[in-house]
Formats: sequence, structure tokens, C-alpha cells
Amino acid sequence: MLAVWMGTQADEACPEAWHSDSHSMNQTSLADTRSKVYFSPKLYYLRVHVIAAQDLVPSEKGRNLETSVRIKLGDQGRVTRNSPIKHINPEWNEELMFIAYEPFDEYMVFSVVETGGRQDEVLGMLMKPVREFKHRLETSKLPDAAEWFSLYKPYVAQEERLMGMKRKIPCISYDNAETLSVPPGFASLTSFTLKKVADSGEATDLMVVDRGFKPEPNKMGSPLNNADIENFKASFRLRPWILHSQFDRVSEKCDSEIGMNFPLRAHLPKGVIRGCPTCHECQKVIARWRPEESRLPVLEDAPVFYPTEGEFEDMLKYVAKIRPKVENYGICRIVSPPSWHPPCLLKEKMTWETPKFDTYSQQIDGLQHLYLKRKLCRFHEKMETKRPKILSEDLESSADTDEAKCFTVSSDFDSGPEFTLQSFKKHADEFKRQYFRVSDMVTDPNVSSNAFLEQHEPSLLSIEGEYWRIIENPSEEIEVLCGNNLKTQALRSGFPVKPCAEYSKYAESDWNLNNIPKLPGSLLPFESCDISAILVPQLSMGMCFASHCWRTEEHHLYSICYMHLGSPKIWYGIPGRYCFKFVEFVKKQFPQLCLSDHPELLHELVTQFSPSTLMSEGIPVYRCVQNPLEFVVIFPGAYHSEFDCGFNSSESVHFAPFDWLPHGQYITELYSEHYRKTSISHDKLLLGAAKVAARVLWESSVLRKDNINHQIWKSVCEQDGILVKALKSRVKLEGIRREHLLNRLLVSRQLEDDSMAATKRECSICLYDLYLSAIGCSCSPNRYACMRHSKQLCSCPWSAKCFYFRYGIGELNSLVAALEGNIKAIHIWAKKKV
Repeated sequence: MLAVWMGTQADEACPEAWHSDSHSMNQTSLADTRSKVYFSPKLYYLRVHVIAAQDLVPSEKGRNLETSVRIKLGDQGRVTRNSPIKHINPEWNEELMFIAYEPFDEYMVFSVVETGGRQDEVLGMLMKPVREFKHRLETSKLPDAAEWFSLYKPYVAQEERLMGMKRKIPCISYDNAETLSVPPGFASLTSFTLKKVADSGEATDLMVVDRGFKPEPNKMGSPLNNADIENFKASFRLRPWILHSQFDRVSEKCDSEIGMNFPLRAHLPKGVIRGCPTCHECQKVIARWRPEESRLPVLEDAPVFYPTEGEFEDMLKYVAKIRPKVENYGICRIVSPPSWHPPCLLKEKMTWETPKFDTYSQQIDGLQHLYLKRKLCRFHEKMETKRPKILSEDLESSADTDEAKCFTVSSDFDSGPEFTLQSFKKHADEFKRQYFRVSDMVTDPNVSSNAFLEQHEPSLLSIEGEYWRIIENPSEEIEVLCGNNLKTQALRSGFPVKPCAEYSKYAESDWNLNNIPKLPGSLLPFESCDISAILVPQLSMGMCFASHCWRTEEHHLYSICYMHLGSPKIWYGIPGRYCFKFVEFVKKQFPQLCLSDHPELLHELVTQFSPSTLMSEGIPVYRCVQNPLEFVVIFPGAYHSEFDCGFNSSESVHFAPFDWLPHGQYITELYSEHYRKTSISHDKLLLGAAKVAARVLWESSVLRKDNINHQIWKSVCEQDGILVKALKSRVKLEGIRREHLLNRLLVSRQLEDDSMAATKRECSICLYDLYLSAIGCSCSPNRYACMRHSKQLCSCPWSAKCFYFRYGIGELNSLVAALEGNIKAIHIWAKKKV
């Protein structure tokens, strides 16, 4: 956002703003004063509508109240007129304007002041971080409805609700609450007394805050008890301008703030007892299926497709064909033709019986609240210590470096025992047999789990209803095991990888998950850095009730999952266009996510919401049942979750066709706003594809070459092509940012096209990918910043900083022209190294 201010009117709000045409105001230069254009930070109007207050407590009883409201934001101060209503329920109905600026670290201090006495006295105050305010871009819309907020006396040490003040304010919502220096006039004057320490031999704090203290002789010698100590500690936590130790802040958030926002429930008895002194793989299932309490959601099914033999030959072409319909569901199932029977190499003896894989335990009854609470605690503890380190060190590590990543989903679950495929299937079948056993049925101990399940296999609807009963209304702790995100290099892919006479059809098939990321028309091969987590398929081993909670795929990539063997998997999908509504629902359910110091936490949820609950909030949810030999495709931006109905093995991988490009650009910018590390460079994929397209256009128009591969590239070019539109949009954004920046920087340096190709560099502030351009400084050669955070890189003058760029804006515009068919531009880019 670009804000233009006349004269110096914005200097009060943002004295450190970086703007053009700035000069001191004096009589000699007054006539030449021009508007100032502020570039950094972004400036926003903030309107506060002060309406009324209720139940104020005057300083002296029986006196008419004359009150006004004072509001302070940084160096800005505004005051309303005195209320014409001179009693405890005054009204003002005034609008006050402020200027807020990124990164919204400051607090707004609201004070209701009694002005009729000898001196002004604060009757109540409210402090709100600007980050909590909603951000409005549509100026034509009416403001939000008015809200009531509780006011507090500024001098009390403990929380005491006195009255409410009604105000209406459009807010800028960011998830942080920074500390603040003590506001002028609000220094604590609370009385305190020294109490004698009991003779316990332990050192204890002696100063205890005593609100409204009046000296009494019989109290002077009273010992300090535990309640006094806790009150003393709590009093300081209520003052946001006091810096506490990191441990205290983390424990307070985890134990108090977070815990208070989750519904409490009684301790549940264990439903599964796993392991014994002689065997860690054995289990005893005490819990039983409760069909009379089933919670089966009523959902519409996602679309199912049955491609013909001809359609099945080109995977990306078929997905593009069904995309217009599936985007309204977010998820679909593809049933392979009858002739599709690839070998499942996981069944081979050496793979089935020998290698072991790690498992994780999932407490299914806690998926709705427990794991999110744990994650908040761990996340605060980890990030409070790690964020400063990340911002101060070089971020040259590759995208899949464990130390640079946030929590993965698996880290939120406790580790389980190791299993082979054979032993895990036995474990999973035994759990299902015991759990769904009819209580009055006499079973033969010599009958195997397989034979029992064949005779008494519960229906999918029964399993699904029981699963959601456990989630929504658990009666026992239900713990299951699963093996998720297993690398196929460590275990083995279920598909044949090397061509051979027997399996050549399947080894070379477009539907072999090992081939999908590198198919012609896929963008992921242009990322030369190590992105094995993206390019290499991953295995999942599941048992009954094992779950993947609601999530979107990383970078909003396409994802395809193939089931090799076992029991069905039930999926739930939300269309991508409801992504924002889902996030708002999550914030509504867990307000502590909005108040978190780390907005990237929203991308790391471990929470299983009921489809019925989501549907009641206007979020459509669609159901999909996947069977062996079938594919499930997840489309960009679609939230999805799934659980297993018994032992099964599936394999999944990401892919990025051309129509993913708009989603990729959007999510890259969103990750930057949330300080989230990227796994792939969107700019590298985009520019890599554009250069190949220019070369193909040269071969097609000049050398007269034409084949299927050329046709794919030509279809995304010209003025209406998806690749041209994506490149135009990115070049325009880059040009705007450079135009505002280069007026300041004195040194620019163009990098070679292959410079830094092996290293993925990121902004040390927001982790934005720096493939196209970066800001560096001689004071820290290994640290860089994006153009938006160039000022925050260091405190050195602009003359010490350097602007690095891979391509000039003229070159990028020439590349756009080449894709649109300009012969001269095509010739220029055809000569460049791809």
C-alpha cells in the first residue's frame, strides 16, 4: 500500500518512515513543500469510534461525572470532548483517526478520565495491541458492529473488572502481542507491605502487593503464605510492559492462557493397554464398539471418475480435463481401468518380513483438543528460543533441513515401537478384532484375526460412526499406531522403479507415483535444490482409526494418493475456495491461535473437526471412500483429512502442473506474511518453465519442430496462456517493488544466471524466497533480506547495502514478450542457457 501525505502531517505518527522529498520545514523551504510519498513501512488509517461507557465508579460519591476518553498510539494522542451526560453511563459518540504502520507492534491505550475535579483522574483503562485489529481494504463497507470491552483500574495489581466501554473500530488482525514500555501516567503506585517469612529454611520473595492496603498492627508479623506468592507473581503478569523470563512466559501461556480456552473433561479410563514386560508389540483392547452412540455425518460424496484405457495413458491431461468439476469439491476419486493391476512390491518376502519402520501413537479421543493444546505449548517453547537464532544466522540451508523447519505433524505424536509390514498388519488386525468384538460372543482363541474379520467385519458406516463418536464424545482413551510419511528410499516404493520385461508397462506408466513429479508439463523438476520430500513418494501404513487431521498440502501443491492394499480409507474434502472460511472457523474455535506470537502455527494444526460441525458453519464437506488400486487427487488449497478403516498401505506424492502457478504465487506471499519457510522456490519454477517455453517456441517457429512435448508448451503460451499470465503477474509485482527501492540504494549487482543455483537463500526476516532479487550488506555477508524488509536487515546506511538481482526488469519483460510470440524476444531468449 502506498500512502501520500501532505506536508509533514504523518511525521507525528511515523517519525522513522522512509519517504521521498523529505526536508526540514522552515520559512525558506516552506514555499517548495511538496507531498511526501512514504515507501516503508506501510501506513494505514485506523478509525476509532468511541460510543459509550457503563457503570463507571467516580472518585467521589455524589458528584456529577465529567468524563472524556483519551487514546494513545505511539506518539499520537487523541481526546474526546467531555460527555454531555454527567453520570456513570456517559456517551461520547465521537470518531478519532490514527495512523498505524507495519509491523503493528504498538499498543493502543484507552483511558476514561474524570476531568471535573482538582486534577484529572483515570477511572479505567484498556490496552489493546494493534495486531489484534481487523484489516479492512473495502472502504465502501460499513464498519463492524460495536463491541463492549472491560476496563481496568490502572493501579490495581490484580485483575479486577470494573466497567465496560463500548467502542467500534475496524482492526488490523495479526497474531502477536509485543511488550510495551510503561505508558506515561500509568506508573504503578500500588501500596505494598513486607511480611515476615515463616521459618521454613526456604528463601522467598518478601514484597507482596496488597491492593487498597491499610496498615494494621496485627498483620505486620503474619507469615507469607503460598496464596500471597501466587498473587504477587500474577500481579506482574498483568502488566504487559514488564519483561518476564522466557520460562515464565511460556509456562504461563501453556498452563493458563491455553488451558483456560479448552473445554475441560474428566480423565478417561484407558481403552487400550499396549506392551508388557516380555513383548512391546502386544496389546489388550478394553474399549468396545458402541453402535448405539454412533455419530455418522451425513455428507455428499465427492465425484468418482472411471477413465477409459485411452484417457488413462496421460495422467496430467486427464487431471486437467476433470479439474473444472473437481475444484467445486476439492477432492476426487479415480478408479483405474480393469486392466490396471500393477505389482505391489511391498508384498515381496524381503520387503514384507525384514525391514522395519517407525510408528507413532495417536490418541484418537484427543484429536479434537488435546494435540492442539500440546502443540501450542511446544510451539511457544520452541519458537521463543529459536526465532531470535533464526533471524540472526545465515539461512542458506536447504529446504528440507530439519533444524530450519517448524514442527512436523509426526512430532506432535509420541513415538511407538518399530514394526515390519508383517508384524504391523498382525497388530492392526488384532486391534480391530478386539475392538469390534461383540461382548457376548464366544470366540475360539485358535481362530486367527484374519478369519475372524472375514466373518465379522464391521461395515464402513459402522466404523465411520464409531470414529466420530470417539472424536466428539469419547468414553475411553483410544490409542492406535500409524506409520506416516515414510520415505520410499528407506522402505521401498510399492511401484516398480526400474524397467524390466515383466513390469515395463507399470514402471513407465504416467500413474506410477515415482514418475508423476517429473512428467512433461510438471514444474517441480525445475527446482534443482534438494526437495526430496516433495519429489519422492511417501508411504503411509495405517490401522483402524489412524488419522490425518485437517490440513492443506505444502505450497498448495496437487497431491495424489494410491492405495496398494488393505482396508479402505475414508477421506473428507473442503473446496479450495472455502480455505479462508475454514481458517476463520479455526480462529473462532481457538482464539489463542489469533493471539499467538507466531501466525505460522495455523499451518501446523493437529485437530480433527467433525464434518457436521463444519457444515453447520456453512463450510461444505465432501466424503470419499478409497479402495485398493484406486487414486485420490487433492486439488490446490483444499483442506482435507482422512482416517483408515483397518490395516492398509498407501503411497502419495506431489505434482505441479501449469494451472498450479497462481496458487503457488499466492501461497508464497502468504508464507512470507506468516514467517514460514518455503520448501520450493516458486520463482525458480516459473522462470525455469518460461525459459524452456521460449526455447520450444524457437524450435517450433524457426526450426519447424513439432511433437507432443512442443504442443504442451505452446498451449500455455501466447497472450491467454496460463504461463504467460503467471509470468506477467510476477514481473509486475517485482517491478513495483524494485521501483520503490532503487531510488534509495546506490549499488546494484546482477548475478550470473547459475549463481547461487545450488543454494536456496531466503530473507532473514520473513523467510521469503530470494531467487529473483535480494538485499545484502557488507556488515553481514551471509545474511540477506527481501525488498520489503531491506530496512530491517541491519542499521547500516543505505550506501553500505547492495541490491542483487538475477534479471533486470527489461529482461523479464522481454521474456514475457517472447512467450507472447515476439520473434525478436524469442531469438534473444533461445540463445540463453536453460
